[in-house]
Amino acid sequence: MRPGIVAEKEGIPAVAVAGTSFLPLVDLLGKQEGIPGVKVAEYRGTFSIDSESAIKEKLEAGTLDQIVAALTKPANLVSHPAAASGAEDPVLTGTFEEINESFRAQNATDELPIIPPTVQKVEEFLRYTNRSPDEEIAILRPGNLRATPAVIAANAVMAGCRPEHMPILIAAVEAIADKKYNLDQLGTTGGVNPFLLINGPIVNELGIKFDTGLVSRGPNPSIGRALGLIIRNVAKLRPAEQYMGTFGYIMPFVLAEDEETSPWEPYHVERGFRKNTSTVTAGATQNWGFQAFPSGTEPEGHLKAICQDIVKRIVLWGPLMHKDAQMLTVLITPPVARALADGGYSKQDVQKYLFENSRVSISHIDLALKYGYAWGESQTVSGLIKMKLGPPEEWRDLGPDDTVPILIYPGVVNIAVCGDPSRNKSMALHAAYVKPVTREIKLPANWNELIRQRPTASPR
Repeated sequence: MRPGIVAEKEGIPAVAVAGTSFLPLVDLLGKQEGIPGVKVAEYRGTFSIDSESAIKEKLEAGTLDQIVAALTKPANLVSHPAAASGAEDPVLTGTFEEINESFRAQNATDELPIIPPTVQKVEEFLRYTNRSPDEEIAILRPGNLRATPAVIAANAVMAGCRPEHMPILIAAVEAIADKKYNLDQLGTTGGVNPFLLINGPIVNELGIKFDTGLVSRGPNPSIGRALGLIIRNVAKLRPAEQYMGTFGYIMPFVLAEDEETSPWEPYHVERGFRKNTSTVTAGATQNWGFQAFPSGTEPEGHLKAICQDIVKRIVLWGPLMHKDAQMLTVLITPPVARALADGGYSKQDVQKYLFENSRVSISHIDLALKYGYAWGESQTVSGLIKMKLGPPEEWRDLGPDDTVPILIYPGVVNIAVCGDPSRNKSMALHAAYVKPVTREIKLPANWNELIRQRPTASPR
């Protein structure tokens, strides 16, 4: 549908062909891209499941007529609406239950109860930033709404965050707005789940968890939920509207790196930041759950176990088609990291090993292309090469039993040391479409005073 919108913007008549469930998405996307009434032809069914005869029958039953009608009309006139503020919901009064029901009816919640974002609560959050309440931090696509400190604060209040989490969320918004992050492509049916990785002194200052059960403890869940509400209410990525993950999404989660225990330099230092600078990295994954168990005293054995997990996690056509528009984050517990470092492996050595040894056979890829995705005539690696659709030209002469790296280039591998400090675990998180983006967490001038004044709570 996006190529059609681009063509219409150039004055070329075009039409998007979409399945029935995607018709509202095409309409919304057209309006947001300045093409209201974008032309669309409906296909009643699922392209990749229907037989050739069924596709032919459905096309002839009406889809082709819609295509012809659309292409024989002039291109749509393009409008360029100004980005609106994300704070467009009306002011409400009422009980806790009434306000929750109103927000839910507006599809502004994640279906869980929210804390009403009162003026008083929002103003308390705004004390933790030097930015003006109405200053534009970013415009978040595809909703094209302005994310301001006031809007970020309102969503943070709703999520149950504390005021001191504001600098993290402002930096996170800057990160997801970066073109490299590719926020407006998160709506793919593959279900891309955002997450944040936090580094630097702020981790200990705010008690952000990096050890056992980290994504489920301390402030981590509320910060992740706030990111999800911002994506829902400002970027307008809402499930079954523009967020089209077939099976939905887990709530965005938050990680912190165990920098003191790690034998290597922290992730943000790799990215060019000073160790005493606090940062947030926006990432994403299309999987979560299984954890590998690297065991024994042989460092290379640990790496082989991690490679095996990586191969399981990656949808094979993703790296071939998306090339560098992908990311892989490998979470490694401190004992595994120490075993690798004691064996002489730097973090860069580990990244290089994982790239070179996470391999699959050509026949494995061909099988996935033929039965795991609808590629038509290009259902093999050689077919994709012939059509110049992704695989490197040097793969042309490889036989079915030859193996190739499942990752396109070494730099796609990111490593974060975190999790239970007494367990030997690793987990590979992979996503197509997205690249990680890191931003500095900028603190207000009176940060230390604000932190001293905040209410204390028992550690969890």
